[in-house]
Amino acid sequence: MERLRADHAPALLAFERENREYFARTVPDRGDAYFVEFASRHRALLAEQDAGVCHFHVVVDDEGELIGRVNLMDVEDGDAELGYRIGERTAGRGVATAAVEEMCRMAATEYRLDTLTAVTTLDNVASMTVLGRNGFTLVGDVTVGGRPGVRYRRGLVSAR
Repeated sequence: MERLRADHAPALLAFERENREYFARTVPDRGDAYFVEFASRHRALLAEQDAGVCHFHVVVDDEGELIGRVNLMDVEDGDAELGYRIGERTAGRGVATAAVEEMCRMAATEYRLDTLTAVTTLDNVASMTVLGRNGFTLVGDVTVGGRPGVRYRRGLVSAR
């Protein structure tokens, strides 16, 4: 896992384009504007990261190919929201479980967070499984992009 950098932009855009239809099956689509305005959005993400509001990461395989992303968003008072996407070609191989596990470790040790929350749609069984395997517990119902979903929470042992 690598912290998001400016030079990740081309690979990240290619990853999002390649997996757009796959992701849209279970999470709300980012819309055409996301792709048209990608360069400025990427710069804005890096600025948020520099400000400590969010922590963005890409998941790369042994050959250095970008195969996913894992993010901590809205960092405040020891809490953040976890979000992740793993590409279709590597889905079902434990990559999401391992990436979320690593992010939980980093959230506690590097970012000194106490709790993480995550949301997913009800039809995203794979995501619910990943969260459960990583110690997240169901805390309630939510709406995700107009679709029924659930919210999870996990306490962390931080190094404060």
